[in-house]
Amino acid sequence: MQWKRLKPCCGCGCGWVPLCVLLVLLVLWVQMWAVWRWQLVRGSGKAEPEPRTGTRAAGGEAREPGSWKKADFGRKQVTYVRSLKRDRTPQQQQQQQQEEQEGEGCCHIPPQHSKPKFVRWHIDLQSWAGPTHSLEEEAARFLAYISNTQISCANVNEKDLSSDQELTMERWPICLDDRFGLSRQMLRGRCRIYSLGLEIEDKHFEEGLAKAGCEVHCFDPSIKEPHIQQSNGLWHHRVSVDWRDPNPAIAAQKHYRTIKKLGTIMNDYQHQKIDLLKLDMESAEWKILENLILENVIDQIGQLMFVIHLHWPGFEVGGDDSSVVRYWYSLLKELELKNFKLFHSHKNLNKPQIFLQKRVFNASSSYTLSWVNTLWR
Repeated sequence: MQWKRLKPCCGCGCGWVPLCVLLVLLVLWVQMWAVWRWQLVRGSGKAEPEPRTGTRAAGGEAREPGSWKKADFGRKQVTYVRSLKRDRTPQQQQQQQQEEQEGEGCCHIPPQHSKPKFVRWHIDLQSWAGPTHSLEEEAARFLAYISNTQISCANVNEKDLSSDQELTMERWPICLDDRFGLSRQMLRGRCRIYSLGLEIEDKHFEEGLAKAGCEVHCFDPSIKEPHIQQSNGLWHHRVSVDWRDPNPAIAAQKHYRTIKKLGTIMNDYQHQKIDLLKLDMESAEWKILENLILENVIDQIGQLMFVIHLHWPGFEVGGDDSSVVRYWYSLLKELELKNFKLFHSHKNLNKPQIFLQKRVFNASSSYTLSWVNTLWR
């Protein structure tokens, strides 16, 4: 038999076509496996490439060739993102330094961040006074509550504590019973008083407490200077006390520095407690009182005196009349749950006799309530 040589029809013979295809696929597979193996070894840090002479590590230390460690190849890259918070302008920094210098010797201490406390979002409303949810039912319960004291105080001082013969136009009774600690603190000269108000001209009460040896801080945004020392122990601060801290995004830096919550002010001054807090905030007392309760600042106060205004609901207090009075009553009940007891109540007959824009219930538009923390020692 005679064999005939076939004419090639491709790079190799036509009979060798399947073998050529397999060979090409084998070469491609070997290349892919080599690339995959190289990447795997590189990612695990097993490879130790020789860096160039004089190469420095991340810390700035020069390394010789071959001295690189395996851990260097496992380090993560860190990307630094610039904060969106803008730096203060030179004018704002100069104004802050001026206020700090003016406040030296009083209470300016760099703020320290304390551990966060449990903060509630709202108070618990008391049940309705009656089945009809009427204003008459709610008003009767509320007015009876603020008109009857809950604890007796044998030594109530309703007069000015200063040596002047002129008495204060407003009565601010304080309880000086030994069991509540304020009288002992006054004898030791360690009592601290906060007075919050708006353009209050009568300062006899604060002056008397300062002369009695107390450290008195008056907060009034209407004064011209950041800090004014009227006398030994009596300070005035250009700060408006609010029930919320302002939004840091507000452009006016002046407002950010002068509007603060009471708890923020205490942290700034590193005051752990207040023996007596006086509050006359012209219808802002409800929301400020709510903030003190929700943030547990009320626990740091020994005695609390404040004026309530009943001619309208107050700032950011909404709802119909019966709901407003229910909210007022629930807020005062929260004080009682915080171990505060009402020891004095004064109905101001010199103010309009109006209750929520109505001449009803023989009620005044202004009452002064004095409370004592029964756990305060």
